[in-house]
Amino acid sequence: MDASFWHNRWQTNQTGWHEPDVNPLLITHFPSLNVPPGGRVFVPLCGKSLDLGWLLSRGYAVAGVELSELAVTQLFSELGIEPTISAVGKHKLFRREKIDIFVGDLFDLSREILGPVDAVYDRAALVALPETMRAQYTAHLKTITALAPQLVIGYEYDQTIVAGPPFSVTPDELHRRYSDGYTLTPLTRVEVPGGLKGKCPATEHIWRLNKRPS
Repeated sequence: MDASFWHNRWQTNQTGWHEPDVNPLLITHFPSLNVPPGGRVFVPLCGKSLDLGWLLSRGYAVAGVELSELAVTQLFSELGIEPTISAVGKHKLFRREKIDIFVGDLFDLSREILGPVDAVYDRAALVALPETMRAQYTAHLKTITALAPQLVIGYEYDQTIVAGPPFSVTPDELHRRYSDGYTLTPLTRVEVPGGLKGKCPATEHIWRLNKRPS
């Protein structure tokens, strides 16, 4: 799975992961992160998620990274915001007050370019990556966010029936990837209505990750 896979999905409007509403798990559980008023929330592989608008409407600043410039253009259009666009490192930065979206590869994003963040919201990043890339992703995310607290949403299902993405990520895997730097707290589990892609039962689960005390 490479960049062309995701670019093709956006260009052909095959974006089944794009939810038509704000994710209810975000609404319910974001307060548990205790992000300070006006804090900056990083959303990796953000697409044009309505969750970004919800965070902005609550007074938070948002930073995101997304491969598809088409998705980011649509995001700003749907928000009714005209961005300024500039080159920053290997990325194209779409910016307006309280929102910075980097167009390009997440793995090219450094802590210096991203800047400080108060929290991470991962609804569609970890589950979008095959297992071979998830170790690299979680290590990089920990580095560029300085172990900022996270909300992580995952799915569990029988991957012998349905191939990802989204991929199945078990609690055991979350602990494997994150317990070196974080304390993991399970928040809730819900059955996915109709199952995954209507083909097999699936559970959506959300976790809060807090940096381990030194």
